[in-house]
Amino acid sequence: MKAINRIIDRARANPGRIVLCEADDPRVLQAALRATREGTARIVLVGDRTRITALADNEAIDLSGMELVDPADSPRAADYARTLFSLREKKGMSLAQAQLEVLKPLTFANLMVHLGDADGSVAGAVHTTADVVRTAIQIIGVDKAFKLVSSFFLMMMCEPFHNLKGGLIFSDCGLVVDPNAEELSEIAMAAADSAQNLLAEAPRVAMLSFSTSGSAKHAAVDKVVTAAERVKSLRPGLAIDGDVQLDAAIVADIANRKLPDSQVKGKANVLIFPNLEAGNIGYKLAERVGGAVAIGPLLQGLAKPANDLSRGCSAEDVFHVIAVTVVQAQGRLASPTSAG
Repeated sequence: MKAINRIIDRARANPGRIVLCEADDPRVLQAALRATREGTARIVLVGDRTRITALADNEAIDLSGMELVDPADSPRAADYARTLFSLREKKGMSLAQAQLEVLKPLTFANLMVHLGDADGSVAGAVHTTADVVRTAIQIIGVDKAFKLVSSFFLMMMCEPFHNLKGGLIFSDCGLVVDPNAEELSEIAMAAADSAQNLLAEAPRVAMLSFSTSGSAKHAAVDKVVTAAERVKSLRPGLAIDGDVQLDAAIVADIANRKLPDSQVKGKANVLIFPNLEAGNIGYKLAERVGGAVAIGPLLQGLAKPANDLSRGCSAEDVFHVIAVTVVQAQGRLASPTSAG
């Protein structure tokens, strides 16, 4: 079974309440309908009621089974504004500004998650990544277990022509431009947790570099080595190799030759790129040349789930991210160390 299908099945087994703040976009509304019909999530649509219902009529989409919330007439708006004011008062926001800000669907949706009125949010079909991430960090906040929010792609390699089968985590490919060693270690630990939750298997982490076990000397290699050592000290039970070249990370025979003491043994399911440039190129090569399906960018390190979409996403992409968000929420509820 494909990894994404396992994720969808897990979501159906315990569907979470997912809020969508871009339901005046037909792709989002189509994904919401599918998630509702298939029992993948309990959908809350946040936005202008007139525009959403008009689009639903035009697209012949039945909104029954979904909750529709318009911030302009929501009885929760006043409470949400006070909550936002308390979160942002030290940054100079006034109560009057909070009352206006809460009318924005993206802000309202994240406040729903923050206050426990939804299990997770999905946005980005219309909003920019900068807006989605900034609002999530400001309102939902960073998980107490981490020091920063990063991103990952869930890469599906499930076709007959793929030598490497199954799902992999690629991180960070969309957010942190040039992480230092500590930040890179945080990305690696968050990605390991993402693999444990979404792939339902033990994470095997490769800290990618142009060097394998010191075969090259450079400050860029030193950063990866330092990051890997920090992860090993904080997560002693985690299988991790660093510094390691891509071939030694995913091909067992090459790992045996280049890195005989490897913990991952050429079977990495988490690939940590040294910077955003490498990560962005890497996932797009895997997608466009290697025929992998890229789901994301997904966010990790938040106190509660909130995920980004590409503005070029399809309705199927939105549906997949909804399912992932449900499973992320399940994982937080199951973890005794979850913050929020």
